[in-house]
This record gives sequence, structure tokens and C-alpha cells, in this order.
Amino acid sequence: MIQVRWLLSLFVYTGLTLSGFAQYTIRDPDAIPLHGEWRFALDPVDAGERGKWYQEDASLNRWDKVTVPHCFSVDPRYQFYTGTAWYRRTFPFQVSPGKRVILHFDAAYYETSVWINNQKVGTHEGGYTPFHFDITEYLKTDPANGALNHIAISVNNNTWKTTTIPGAKDNNLPESFPGWINYGGLIRPVYLTVEPEVYVENVKVEATPDLAKGTSSLKIRTRVRNAGKQAITPKLSFRVEQNGKPISLTWKQPAGTVTTNQTAMLEAETVLKAADVKLWSVDQPTLYDMQVIVGNDTVRSHFGIRKVEVRNAQLLLNGQPIKVAGGNRVVDYTGLGSLEPDWLVEKDMRLMKEAGMELHRLTHYTPSETIYDWADRNGMLIISEAGNWQLTPRQMDNDTMRTKFRQQFREMAERDWNHPCVIAYSVGNEYLSEQPAGQRWTKDMIAYARELDPTRLYTFASMRLNTLPKKPEDEASQYCDFVSTNTYGNHVNVLKHIHSLYPDKPIFISEYGTRADGKDSEAGQVTHIDKFLADIRPLPYVVGASWWSFNDYLSRHDGTNPDGTRPWGLVRGDRSKRPLYKAHQTGMAPVTVEKVSWTTGKAGVHTVTLRVTARNDFPAYAIKKYQLRTDNTTLPISDLQPGQSANISFPVRGFDKTITVEIIKPTGFSILTQTIDSTNDTRTSNR
Repeated sequence: MIQVRWLLSLFVYTGLTLSGFAQYTIRDPDAIPLHGEWRFALDPVDAGERGKWYQEDASLNRWDKVTVPHCFSVDPRYQFYTGTAWYRRTFPFQVSPGKRVILHFDAAYYETSVWINNQKVGTHEGGYTPFHFDITEYLKTDPANGALNHIAISVNNNTWKTTTIPGAKDNNLPESFPGWINYGGLIRPVYLTVEPEVYVENVKVEATPDLAKGTSSLKIRTRVRNAGKQAITPKLSFRVEQNGKPISLTWKQPAGTVTTNQTAMLEAETVLKAADVKLWSVDQPTLYDMQVIVGNDTVRSHFGIRKVEVRNAQLLLNGQPIKVAGGNRVVDYTGLGSLEPDWLVEKDMRLMKEAGMELHRLTHYTPSETIYDWADRNGMLIISEAGNWQLTPRQMDNDTMRTKFRQQFREMAERDWNHPCVIAYSVGNEYLSEQPAGQRWTKDMIAYARELDPTRLYTFASMRLNTLPKKPEDEASQYCDFVSTNTYGNHVNVLKHIHSLYPDKPIFISEYGTRADGKDSEAGQVTHIDKFLADIRPLPYVVGASWWSFNDYLSRHDGTNPDGTRPWGLVRGDRSKRPLYKAHQTGMAPVTVEKVSWTTGKAGVHTVTLRVTARNDFPAYAIKKYQLRTDNTTLPISDLQPGQSANISFPVRGFDKTITVEIIKPTGFSILTQTIDSTNDTRTSNR
């Protein structure tokens, strides 16, 4: 959510580098970044708080200089470090009367404590979700040359405990800890905002289209914080734009009172006329801009209008069935660890989009919001998952663990309320879902989540459906809107078994795949995906398949290679492509291209006719405004429903016996490249 605030002070800090700031998007354009140079030290024996490292006059002797955002685990000296680390710096800031100063963390891994000017502000647990503190009362008020404030932060990345989420399993087995690196540090942006005493904490936009009438209802839920000294009855106003054009709307908004030092959720409603409604979809990702104004505070958010449903074992987007491939993406890049600068987000998401990966259960935790912004703009469907990674029955029945999960889930869901790309939430991965504790967890957490957001679908990734159960009520997928299964082989029998248990639920294959270091090496991955597609295409209830994983990643889990890598990816850790990338792109394209004829004419002018067919098995969805690009021209492809074909003829000049053609989405992505031969059958290019 982009928030526009009125700032009272000009922030200047000589340690801030423009390049460091520019690499990480902060969604509030008026935020005051605390990026740049910090001082850093390890605290392996947890001496920092006892030794008062947070005090302004504490020595910085032998503290490193680092640049925040920062992942200390990629420093070769600290690669295997698990424990507490400290960050310190100063910043000039002068508080003005009637204003609140909020310190924001987009994420810090994993447990964070904050001190301002020698005073402890608070703590937060959870490594992938945003949190904030009101630090107004902790800041200096000395006006001379601006008050120089001191901030100290301790961050502990020890999630190899049985009491953290994610964390180790309490089963006393060697594979008890998670399968990815516990990258530590201030891994995402840290910044300040300045608010009036009455300000907007968050906005939830619920846009529900009426597909028959073409209209859309619009409900705006605004969470207002009153940090003032008297109760208020705020008046809200709204502005909605599409492509820079304001939309005239009449709002129904009930009055509400916000008492002092409290928050309240205020709701407003309206209806968009059919002429103003443009639906968001994978290939037409239309976005709207919303401004919510409360007093002196203006908050902006984008949103999309789309309808996601499950019906008769199908996934429907805007009333139309859609079956599409995807991928799991581990937040891990060579030399960066869990940092996600803007250039990496652009690189990864473009690679995934062009590989035919468009429906993802990305991973077992919450990535940076920049990922979701990209998916909103470019058209992707995402299932977001919070951190129950193989928790044991004892852990899932523990009240403290349940409370921690709810907190992290709430932070994830409220951050992502308005992202149209987020179509579903998952309440965990590979826990014992046939046991009573797994059943209770699934039922209770989905019920809790629906209270936070009833507009999304709900699921979890099961590994127990491959052999179990015998009856649908024996396993927790009974509580889900659709079934998600992690299945690594025997696909036909497993999927038919799942369908027999839950015949009305679509099946999403949340994980499948094979490693590049198997007995058949990288070629084995290509063989695997070819066999997989042959298996699932006759099964109409399979609506998605997410390869594990898009990228190689580092791990300390059992089965990891001696060099620390787990080579599952279409791409390696540095994002160089494996042969699997091209095989996935070709197999998961929603269209096929075949040569109909190549007619040789006079003076080296030939006529080529190609047949473009929209797949009707997997993947399959309506094709609209696609293009075919040749070496010399770009031609429109007729709109096609699954199973339909269109012939395209065009001239080719010269004496070459081959041409290269590409299929281009309306969003501009090249999703299929093929070589057409004048004499032989069409063949796929390795370009």
C-alpha cells in the first residue's frame, strides 16, 4: 500500500547511498529511509543486552560497517552463524507537535528488539512479515541543529528451535530443521513515516464483480488510528482512478467514533458502473488506484477487480476455467542470501513468467511485497503460505505456537489485502494432516484466516494424500476450498486417488519435480517434465502444477550436496538456465504452433501458413490479444477458446530454409520460441 504523508522534517544523512536506496522499493513515497551505513557486531553469547550495547556511549570499537538492508549470513565470516547480531546508527530528526513518528520494518529475521536513545521500544517475532513501532516518545526534542537520535537493534536468526515459526520439529530426528538457510539480519527496508495524530494504519479494498451485469461492488475498510487526546468521528473521502482517469462514485459510509489511543475499522461502499469495470486477469492485469483521505492523512493503494471461484473441480477466474503452471521460488540468490533488491525481483519474475510459470505457491513464507506488486502489474496468480513447515502434532496443539502462527498469518494477510495476484492462502506445508492435531490445525486456522479475509480461497500443501486416506473425512483437505498436494512420482494413481476422495475439489500440485543431480543428470529433469505432462493432461481436475523449485538454493538439510546446494531448479543459483527451462517453457505454453504449409514463390518470396492452437488439456485458458512474431513482422492471433485453432499466413523473403517465430502475450512476454523448417516438421528452438 502506497501511503502519502505530510513530512515535517527534511531528512539528510551522509551515510545514505543513493544506489543502496534505489535498489529497494519503499512503497510510501514520503518515507524516510534508514538505509545505508550501519555498525554491526555478532553477539554469540547474548552479552549485548547485559552489556548495554544499545547505549549511545557504548563503544563501537571492532564493530563492522555494513549497508542496510543487510543479510549477515552471506558474509563468509558469518555464513554458518546462528544467534544474535546487533546493528547501530544515528539519525537526525526533530519531532514536531501533533505528529507521530513510526519506525517500520518490512521484515527482519527472525526475532528483533529495538532501542531508541537508550530506551527499549519493543520486540517482534517473525522473520518475513512487516511490523512497526510508534517511537515518538523516544525521540529527542532538542532543536539545536536537529536532534541526533541513536537506534540500536538486536536480531536473532535462531529458528532451529522447536518454539519458532518456522522452526525445528520436536521429533528428535536429524532432519528436524527447515530445508532452507536461516538467513539473518535486517533483510528488508527500514524506514520512518511521520503521521498526524489521526491517521490511517491500513486499508482493505474488496472489489466484487457481478459477471452477469458487468458492474462491481466496492467496499473500503479503513483502519483509523487516533493517537490524540480526545475521541473523534472522522470523515472519510475517496478517489478512484483507472489509468489516470477519475471515476465518479457515490459512497455510502456509516459514521464511526475512534476513542483516544485506539483504532477502529470504518467501512464505506459504492458500486462501479459496467462502463467503469475492467477485470483483472493473467493476460489483462488492469489495476485501479484508490486514495483514502482522513483529515490530514492520505493513503493510496492499488487494487484489481476479479472473481476467483472453485466449482465442479475447476478453478474459475472471472467465470472462466483456468489451468496454468507455476513454480516454487526459494528466496535465495548467490551472494545476496535472502535480500530481494528490485533488480532481482524483476529478473526472477520475468524468467518465471516467460517460462510459463503463472500460478504459484511461491514458498513456505512471505516474500517481499515487491514480488506481489510485480505480479499485480504483470499478471500472476499466487497462493501465499505462512510458516507451518512440518510442525509436529505436539507443536500444532501448543497454544503458544498457535498464537505465534496467527500473528504471522495476520501480518502477512493484512500486508497483502489489496493484491489481486493473491488468490488464496495456505495454512501450512507437509504436516501430519491425517492426525487429530493436523485436522484441528487446518480447521481452526482456516476459520481464523477467513475472519481476516473472507475474499480469498484457503488450502494447505499436503504430503499425506499420496497414500492416505481411505475416506475424505480422514484427512484435513476436507476443510479446504481446493486440494494442494506435494507429489513426487506415481502421479496418475495419486491424483486419481485424491479425486476419488474429493471429487468436487480442484487439485493443485503444489510441489513436483526432480533434481538436476539425479542419475540422469539435467537431462533427467527434461524427461521427468515430459512424462509428468503426459500423465496430468488427461486429468481435467488438475488446475495447476508448481515445480519445486524455480531456482537452486542453499540448505543445511539432509540430502544437500557437499557444496551446500539443492539443485532442483529450472535455473541455477546465479539464474543461468538449465535445459529444463526451455522444456518447461515449451510444455507449459498455453498454445502450440505447427506448420501447415511452406509455398515457394518467385524471386525468393515464400508463403508460410502456421496453425496456432489453444491447448484444451493443460495448461488451458482463453487466449485473447496474443501475437505471433517472426523475424520480419508481428501478426495478431485470433482470440481462441481452449481447443480452438487459427491459421496465420505471411510472406517470407529470402533463401533461408528456416524461420524463427515467437508467441507474445498481450503483456509483452515471449512465452514460446520455435523454429519452422521449409521441408521438415516444426521443431522447438534452443535459443
